[in-house]
Parts: sequence; structure tokens; C-alpha cells
Amino acid sequence: MKFARFVMFVLLALAPNGCSPKDQAQRPATKLHVVATLFPLYDMARAIGGEHADVTLLLPPGVEAHSFEPRAGDILRLNGADMFISTGRFMEPWAESLIKGLDNKRLLVIDASNGITLMKGGREHADDHGHAEGENHRHAGGMDPHIWLDFGNAREMVETILKGFAAKDPAHETIYRRNAAAYEARLADLDHSYRTGLAVCGTRTIIHGGHFAFGYLAGRYGLKYVSVYPASGDAEPNARQMAGIVDLIRSTGARALFYEELISPRMADTLAKETGVKLLILHAAHNVNRDELKQGVTFPALMERNLESLRQGLQCR
Repeated sequence: MKFARFVMFVLLALAPNGCSPKDQAQRPATKLHVVATLFPLYDMARAIGGEHADVTLLLPPGVEAHSFEPRAGDILRLNGADMFISTGRFMEPWAESLIKGLDNKRLLVIDASNGITLMKGGREHADDHGHAEGENHRHAGGMDPHIWLDFGNAREMVETILKGFAAKDPAHETIYRRNAAAYEARLADLDHSYRTGLAVCGTRTIIHGGHFAFGYLAGRYGLKYVSVYPASGDAEPNARQMAGIVDLIRSTGARALFYEELISPRMADTLAKETGVKLLILHAAHNVNRDELKQGVTFPALMERNLESLRQGLQCR
């Protein structure tokens, strides 16, 4: 009996954290700690990682992505992370300097835009004759970084993020691949729904009362896209540009003006009252509000809502 007690004492002493071999076997493996800058990246990462990853969104709920500035707490969070996912310098120009200030040698940095050809950041707005004029986008380098709004690009982003998970935690690679395949299948279904749902419409011009974001989506489905705002995302459209949008709405027979999430639709509301069209939200998915995050909304679900708005606003059959 004494010998048996002695053996048990030795086993307990050798087990990490004082746990018995049985307790140790029941302990869950340590999860990967993943930080993503934007909501689409966050949603992709949590879908791929499943129960083996703890994924957090760097943007606080409800904060508009273009006005975000990293805080001291973000540095602390990244110093304890295993992976950091962004879409690169054109969307998050602050990410590079943030990473340089870290003291985390194990952090795997993933640029989800790798392998994706970015569009020129030209935005179109209407002149005083209702014609579209191109101007440079305000994002760094003059490129359009809203790559996730082309679902072909989104599938490539999932593959890039998957490679990061597999490299960081090869023991669960099979699970990560299965989860990624399921997410990509949903994106493929979305792509099909958009192609069929937007095939026959009364108008093929998306008139957007928000900042330029939907060039990729419009290009993929043969639509024209016009943004109310001029080249600088911080500048208000002038009277000539507003008059041009009014003329464009009337000349195209548009019945709706789209507005963006997380920003007051004051400009869009003014135009809607002037022209008598309805306002419909078109969610670019940079970020979500607190309620959406709490409810577990997904990127594909937001895109399904967008399709409903587009079909209604463009008078599609």
C-alpha cells in the first residue's frame, strides 16, 4: 500500500501543473490565438479554425475601418497572438508599423491579398450632366483594397489563411482543410446566386451614397458602379457632383440609392428625398456593429442581404 501511494505521488509530481495522467489526457489542447484586422478575415479565420482557434477582431465593433487607429491594447493583444491576418498595406497602411513595434517572435503574419491582382483605385462619381467621371481612390498607392467583395478573390483569401493555420498547427491540418472547403463551397453558392439573381435587371447601375467600395462586385457581375463621394474619402461631394447624381438617378430610372454601414446616410438621405427613390443598405463588411457581432453574423450572410438589396434596387427579375 505504501509503495502504491509513493508511485502515485511521483506521477502527480511529474505531471505538468500537478495534474494526474488521466486529467492531463482530458485537458484540451492549447488553441491558436488569431487576430484579424477586418470582419471578412475574422469570419474566414473563425470558420477555418473552429474549436481549435480563438479568433478576435482588431476593429472594435461599430468602428469604421477607414478611421481606425491602433491603440496600446492592440499591441499587447498581438504580443500574445500566434497569427495576425490583414489585407495588406493598401487597406491597412498602419499594420506594418504596428507589427514592427511587437516583441513576438512566434507571430505568423498573413497578408490575405497575396496572389490577388488589385484593381486600380479609380472611383466614379457623376458630373453635372449625369455622366460618370473617374477619380483616384484615397487608399494608399491608388489601389482598391476591397478584394473580398469579389467572391473569387474571397475564396483565394480563404486558401491563404488556411495555409497559415496549417503551418502553425499541422496536427489539425485535416480539420482546417475541411472547414475551409465548407466555407469556400458557401462562397461558390453565393457567386452562383449573384450571377443568376443579377442576370436580368431594369437598371445595371449601382448608385452608392457612400465611399467607393463595390468596384470588384460590380465588375464581376457586369454592373456599373457610381459613388457619390469624390476622390478623398474625407471630402463631401460638392453641389455640382450632387446635381450630377440627381441627374443620373433620373436618367437611369433608378428606384433606389444604396448607403453604407456604420456611417450616417445623411448625404444619401438628402439625395433620396430630392429624387423620391428609396434607401437600401449595401454592406461592404469592413466591420459590423456590436449586436451583429454578438449574434454571430457571418460574411456570407451579409452578402446574401446585399443580394436582396441589389435585386430590389436594380429591379431584377
